[in-house]
Amino acid sequence: MVTDQQDKAMLMPPMRHARLTRSVLLFTNFFLIIAALYHLKPASRSLFISALGSDYLPYVWIATALGLGLIIGAYHRLVAHYSRMHVVLGSCALVIACLLAFYFWIGDEGFVPAFAFYVFVDMLSVILVEQFWSLTNSIHTLEDGKRWYGLIGTGGLLGGMAGGALSSALITHLHFSTTDLLLVAAAILGLLMLLTLWMGKLGLYTEHNGVRDNGTTASGHWRAILRHRYLLLIAAILLLAQIVEPLVEFQFMKVVEAAITDREARTAYLGNFFSLLSAVAIGINLLITPLIHRWLGALGGLFAQPLAVTVGSLLYMSQTTLGSGAFLKIADRGLSYSINRASKELLYVPIDPLLIYQAKAW
Repeated sequence: MVTDQQDKAMLMPPMRHARLTRSVLLFTNFFLIIAALYHLKPASRSLFISALGSDYLPYVWIATALGLGLIIGAYHRLVAHYSRMHVVLGSCALVIACLLAFYFWIGDEGFVPAFAFYVFVDMLSVILVEQFWSLTNSIHTLEDGKRWYGLIGTGGLLGGMAGGALSSALITHLHFSTTDLLLVAAAILGLLMLLTLWMGKLGLYTEHNGVRDNGTTASGHWRAILRHRYLLLIAAILLLAQIVEPLVEFQFMKVVEAAITDREARTAYLGNFFSLLSAVAIGINLLITPLIHRWLGALGGLFAQPLAVTVGSLLYMSQTTLGSGAFLKIADRGLSYSINRASKELLYVPIDPLLIYQAKAW
């Protein structure tokens, strides 16, 4: 009789190839996540501008923060009581159901569906991405992370390139509507669920043993996180970046609204823009990130984004155009999705896996 462990052993390649196989599958996993999101992001932003206008963006960001705050407790309990694979699968199934509901709810008129959909997509961007990296961190050691995170992160960037370009092409050449992109994203997430099931069958969710700070246990309570001084320093870095990001987004969406008034044309532009943003991030990830990490380490990599945003802000103040707004947005998100992301994730690797999941929810 063949046991589950023996079955997984037969499915897995020899040990010398196991890490490469795992990284390629995680690469594909991240590719699908970002490809789905980059169908939803252009749609959500274009629908919101059509329904309310960019001046109301601060309100939707407040609603997103409140929404995330409400689901953190439930998320903590899920992580503490269920396997990582089951949490991922459950999240994907719920998201697909919500996308189908939004598809039938969103019409050409009405600000409530557009507002709710924007909040949903912004929350989804946080949950799916951080959930993926939490899982990735929990099954890698620090040395493995330094070696493979560049490749894995590039999967997301390629997904952004492909997702943005495809969403634009579907609208421009196949005459899809903006709301049709929701169905495309749901189909991509269905593929993600199948890949997750296969990775679980291969036994790729074996976690490494992280370190805990001064006996802190991953109890699921936020006080456990506050007692972890290393996590507090990471949180301070994230807080500063999170303050800047909506300011950049607001300026960019203002110039997009002023320059492009047609909804479908705006959605197509945003799809192409997100594709370009990902292409820039890929170049940084492949050419610059490994060198910075090799010579300056993770902390050195965290300095790149603030410097680029400073330059972009000066350009935007000198000439407020669609081009300068796009440059500022790429300076912020292009580096955030590449060298900043890889550097930040390396900071998480030594931490206990369960605490990673719970900390990232906050």
